[in-house]
Amino acid sequence: MIVFNKFYASLTLLLFTVELVIALFVHDQLIRPYVGDGLVVMLLYCFIKSFFTIAPLKTAVGVLVFAYCIEFAQFFHLSSLLGLEHNNWAKVIIGNTFGIEDLIVYALGLLLTLLIEKVMGNKL
Repeated sequence: MIVFNKFYASLTLLLFTVELVIALFVHDQLIRPYVGDGLVVMLLYCFIKSFFTIAPLKTAVGVLVFAYCIEFAQFFHLSSLLGLEHNNWAKVIIGNTFGIEDLIVYALGLLLTLLIEKVMGNKL
């Protein structure tokens, strides 16, 4: 069912802002690649929950499948196949480097999200 949820929308904006700050100002080997990847699945989760009343586990699984599809698109160099390897937006959205560790971080980010949901009584 489609229902606007201000709480999740606010979290979406907050997480987007954090992701933007990380992308623009953090150039390290820990925060940007790992924390950023963990937060991006949380961002997608909150974005979906901003508009749809879907069970937390179903939402998390859907986000994880989507994140994995994007990661495997990187493995197959989708940007290059589409002729977008020099397009900055494509690099941001699709990315360009596959990593097994990214798959693990996505799963951990969503597990943390589900844990927070449970602790907060499905309020997150």
